[in-house]
Amino acid sequence: MYAIVTTGGKQYKVCENDVINVEKLDAKIGDKVNLDVLMLVDGDKVTNGNPIVRTAEVLGEVVSQGKEDKVVVIKYKAKKNYRRKQGHRQPFTALKIISVK
Repeated sequence: MYAIVTTGGKQYKVCENDVINVEKLDAKIGDKVNLDVLMLVDGDKVTNGNPIVRTAEVLGEVVSQGKEDKVVVIKYKAKKNYRRKQGHRQPFTALKIISVK
């Protein structure tokens, strides 16, 4: 059994015991989080939501908070002595999927 869930404007395919990195959530380590289910697949049976499946529930637990690897952005204009270097680290929340019902 797996489900397609949405959080932070992105969609994820999850099963039980999966660990996924999602956009940062305001939750502490150990907190439980309910995710909106867009589609649920149980063997041959597929349940689509309009826009979400009201009868399905995906429960996740916050494992950690952190930052992704640094992405370096460099701007450069030839012959103009213009150079800019900027770095960015996107914050994330690691969720462990406890149950898909």
